[in-house]
Amino acid sequence: MNAAYEEVVIVGGGIAGLATAVVLHRVGVWCLVLEKAQELRATGGAIILFRNAWRALEALGVAHSLSSFYTPSSTRFTILSTRLCFHLYSSVQAVIGCDGIHSVVAQWLGLSTPIYDGQLATRGLASSPQFHDLNMEGHQFVGEGVRAGVAPISESQVHRFIVHTASARADHSEDPKQIQEDIMENLAKGFPTLFLDIVHNTDLTTVTGSALAFRAPWNLIFGPSCKGNVTVAGDALHPMTPDLGQGGCVALEDAVVLDRARTTALTRRQGEEDAIMMDHSVGEAFQRYVTERKWRLAWVITGSFLTGWIQTSGTGWFVRLLREKIFLKFLYPRILKVAHYDCGKLN
Repeated sequence: MNAAYEEVVIVGGGIAGLATAVVLHRVGVWCLVLEKAQELRATGGAIILFRNAWRALEALGVAHSLSSFYTPSSTRFTILSTRLCFHLYSSVQAVIGCDGIHSVVAQWLGLSTPIYDGQLATRGLASSPQFHDLNMEGHQFVGEGVRAGVAPISESQVHRFIVHTASARADHSEDPKQIQEDIMENLAKGFPTLFLDIVHNTDLTTVTGSALAFRAPWNLIFGPSCKGNVTVAGDALHPMTPDLGQGGCVALEDAVVLDRARTTALTRRQGEEDAIMMDHSVGEAFQRYVTERKWRLAWVITGSFLTGWIQTSGTGWFVRLLREKIFLKFLYPRILKVAHYDCGKLN
């Protein structure tokens, strides 16, 4: 398929890319999704869908496809086990970069390189009949400079993660077997048997490791998030640490807000010639989208960073006081309100 004949090119078929494609398809806009992966595949990264994500899925018209398997009304959030990865192409009438944290489109726009936050993370999926004892509840374990957690996906499958401080990005291995050994022998030493059993039962094909990074909030507010008929969405726009589980949620919001901005801009240009209308309205729509999103995204990025920092900053009495009596009691409930956000409906 030749991109020159498409109205919109979406660079990357991840959460933001596919959600945007769904929106455009619903309103009759032809688009081409460019993806480097040759096939669909599961990895060790689960997707947490809070209320704001379910509202976005409802606006996209696809929530019913998931609600038959998951029950968003029974808990504050839902955990899905699917994760996709994605890539790039060039210019037609509009280009939307959804090509992840190392986005080439974001670099072209002039957005700053994401900042390494001093932590490395590993993820994996474990399977065992004994995991039904978790009662579909998440558990977290905190040590000196390390934090781990488990989140059941089903009665026999569990997503597990471990985050630890590291002086350099290069300190992490990409070999799943070595990652597992490091967790068992060093990082999780002294952790409860429950977590060690889950690590032991992890499928090595699902194990991944990565350096955590985020985009500086001030760069998101003041940086060039769109230029003419080019913009970015998802991790390409707002890379953040996973401490609030909001990466995938806000990516779904992006798709809804982006198309609502597009529709508004098109309506404002109805009286003009079609060719001129398309050229001007796309740029206007992208600017409206960026303006609406930047302050919310800057707050979510900041809240995620603070949540992760306070939880892995140590176990001394002062840090525990700060974490348990001040942060968790007063600040964290206010930060968590980001999960109650309603991105609105499609026009």
